Amino acid sequence: MAHTLGAFETAVLTAVFRLGDSAYGRSLHDDLEDRLNRGVAMGAMYNTLDRLERDGLLSSRLVQGSGGRGGRSRRYYAINADGIDALNRTRATAEALWAGIRWPIKVQL
Repeated sequence: MAHTLGAFETAVLTAVFRLGDSAYGRSLHDDLEDRLNRGVAMGAMYNTLDRLERDGLLSSRLVQGSGGRGGRSRRYYAINADGIDALNRTRATAEALWAGIRWPIKVQL
């Protein structure tokens, strides 16, 4: 399935890929805030994770919590082959858009 990712979807899916086996809510949230250099609403992140899972780009699994978390479960996320394909396609599209433009962009008067 060809899927075009928006900027925030790209950020979330890239964070899941980057964090690997450590990709769960708080770790994803912290990674996104650090890399985007701005606040990220937990609701927006979870809505995006849910949408990416519905679209078949990632999967999640619930792991029973330990005593340190009061027994609360933690949901872990993993990117799948379609998610990797979507990231590769999104990166290629961005590179094609920027091709031939010198960086950083400067105002030409």
